[in-house]
Amino acid sequence: MADLLIKIGDVEYTGVWDNVLYKRLSHYPDITDWEIRNIIEFIQYEKKYGRDCKIECENKKLLRQITEKIKEQERYLAAPRPERITECTACPYRKGCMTDLVCHTASIENAIKIFLSGKLLSAVNARNVSVAELMREQRNAANDPPDYFEYIMFSWGNCQAGDRLVMERSLKRLPNEEDLSTYFSPGIRFYFIYDEIIKHPSAVFDGVLPIKIKDELDIKKWLFAAVVPAEYKDRIMNIIPEELRDRILYIENDCKDIWDWSEKVYCIVKNWGE
Repeated sequence: MADLLIKIGDVEYTGVWDNVLYKRLSHYPDITDWEIRNIIEFIQYEKKYGRDCKIECENKKLLRQITEKIKEQERYLAAPRPERITECTACPYRKGCMTDLVCHTASIENAIKIFLSGKLLSAVNARNVSVAELMREQRNAANDPPDYFEYIMFSWGNCQAGDRLVMERSLKRLPNEEDLSTYFSPGIRFYFIYDEIIKHPSAVFDGVLPIKIKDELDIKKWLFAAVVPAEYKDRIMNIIPEELRDRILYIENDCKDIWDWSEKVYCIVKNWGE
């Protein structure tokens, strides 16, 4: 596996694509302690799987600062999580990621399997195919390495990325604006409290996602709430385990688009928990 490049600058968003981490900063060229922590976590995760990282930044002063700061790993790994992370400003409502909750989003078909098994599973476990086969699939356009398929992925609680991915896999193409508005069809969201899920024995921090869990996650033990679009209620209510029924929220999709839906369900789950 090739080594990875970390490109830090005023990019559109943070993400890994074809062995490059494009790292957006909330106030480029300034960098926060949390952002340094994320860079350190990314380097540590990649090193765990035998991949070294090289950092590039056009701002040489910033590059020197980062190089010096990542030498103080203990200090920056203790940096507290912000209530809102503003390096991603795609969300029109919050202009950032709210960090009290994380969620995993699934299609109705996969959600039924999750409720029946009582577990969220990594891609390699859920689909029961080899990592090599998963890597060859067209959906692996980002050229993700083998270990990425061994984890369950989570996004922040108000993020729309999970629903977008569910639609992409259903459509077998990238969704367009009309798909994400007029014809938007939300998935089922499984919500977890960040401060609780980080205590999971298989929790991993890769510097990109809020958190990921290796292999499997028992939802009966860890689930905070699940959001099921009301249109799926009849299909799903009878297969939900007794222990989870008081944690299921059936919500009407009367929203204008994916962003509106993401804000609506985040607010409902947050207020429900309070």
